[in-house]
Amino acid sequence: MTANAPPVRDVVPAHWFDPAPLEAWLTREVEDFGTGMQVHQFQGGASNPTFLLTTQTSKGEHLYVLRKKPPGVLLASAHQVDREYKVMKALDGLIPVPKMRALCTDESVIGTSFYVMDYLEGRIFRDATLPDLSPADRAAVYDDLNATLAKLHQVDYVAAGLEDFGRAGGYFERQVSRWTKQYRGAETETIPEMEALIEKLPARIPADDSVSIAHGDYRLENVMFHPTEPKLIAVLDWELSTIGHPIADIAYNAFLWRSTSQSWGSLVGVDFAASGIPTEADYVAAYCRRTGRDSIGDWPFYMAFGIFRLASISQGVYRRVLSGQAASERAAENGTPMLAAQALAILEGRD
Repeated sequence: MTANAPPVRDVVPAHWFDPAPLEAWLTREVEDFGTGMQVHQFQGGASNPTFLLTTQTSKGEHLYVLRKKPPGVLLASAHQVDREYKVMKALDGLIPVPKMRALCTDESVIGTSFYVMDYLEGRIFRDATLPDLSPADRAAVYDDLNATLAKLHQVDYVAAGLEDFGRAGGYFERQVSRWTKQYRGAETETIPEMEALIEKLPARIPADDSVSIAHGDYRLENVMFHPTEPKLIAVLDWELSTIGHPIADIAYNAFLWRSTSQSWGSLVGVDFAASGIPTEADYVAAYCRRTGRDSIGDWPFYMAFGIFRLASISQGVYRRVLSGQAASERAAENGTPMLAAQALAILEGRD
């Protein structure tokens, strides 16, 4: 394995599969796939188990990444690796994405659907403050993060072959309804702020019904940068992508400036003038310039919606921990009330 290979481990027992049928399938489907395939599993808690495949070719070692559905009974709308593959393949050459190699929906090969793409060597920044970079490089990182999102939102999704990737229009009506139902399904106590959001959000949906490809989880931690340069080389983690509303993405991205969670990412307390990192207002203004918008009306709604969605997801995680369906090394702690309170304060203009 190369000196710069990523942190991987042996395949955990719950995700083990026989590599022989996989190697045979990939040898047929991927040109110059190589021989002597070795399989390791990436560390981390991605919802779709991810593996590093290493082969030997006439040009030397070649690295691939395999993403598969997890084993077991799954929700119909979750873990759709075929959608991830489809959108990244369609966007190749339009925005930075890994090169897709093959999609397999035949579950007899390794037990679930999967896809394979080329491995990219680069950096993923977990700390939004970028402590190891210079102010100039920090500014460049956030500028490219912004520019790439603006470029994604200007892709002609019909011309890219993604016309059937989601419904055009009515995005927030559907999303507020969806995450309300998800919250109700996981509810463990009455949270007044969530009740207020469920009542107030539908009435605040803006008239702007813009349509674009929406990544759904666009943030610093879900993109990859060049190994040494402040240049974005790949947008990753497309599991929540659809045809949606562009401002949902930029508002969710901008939650970094208001989040207090270090695990999710936070820029609260940063000295923006000294750090090189833009303020939230400057970041959003740059996006508007790049997409031809004068401004974004009712920004508090978009920000509050994104936090409401996170609150609903947090409630679901909390419910699974309580029921023993999700492992947790710490005592069960529900982050939903704090997120809901923050969302409501923003919606009501108190934050």
